Amino acid sequence: MKKRFTEEQIIRAIKEHEAGAKTEDICRNLGISTGTFYNWRSKYAGLEVNEAKRLKELETENTKLKKLLAEKLLEVEAMKDVLSKKW
Repeated sequence: MKKRFTEEQIIRAIKEHEAGAKTEDICRNLGISTGTFYNWRSKYAGLEVNEAKRLKELETENTKLKKLLAEKLLEVEAMKDVLSKKW
C-alpha cells in the first residue's frame, strides 16, 4: 500500500535532516526508502509549509490546463479534417 505524506510531514523530515539527524533514521521512522527522501529533499528543500501547499496547488492547476489544451488541440485537428474533405 502506498502511503501518502502531507507537506508538513515531508518538510518536518527535511528539517530534521538539516538539524543533523541521520537519513537512515528518518527513513526508518517514516517507513520510506532513502531514494524517496532524497526526491523529497530535491523538491521541497528550503520551502516552508505554506509555500509547499501553494506549489502543490500550482502543479494541480497546471495539469488541468495542460489537459484542457490537449483536448482543444484535438478538437481543432478534427475540425480541420472535416473541413478539408470535399463533398
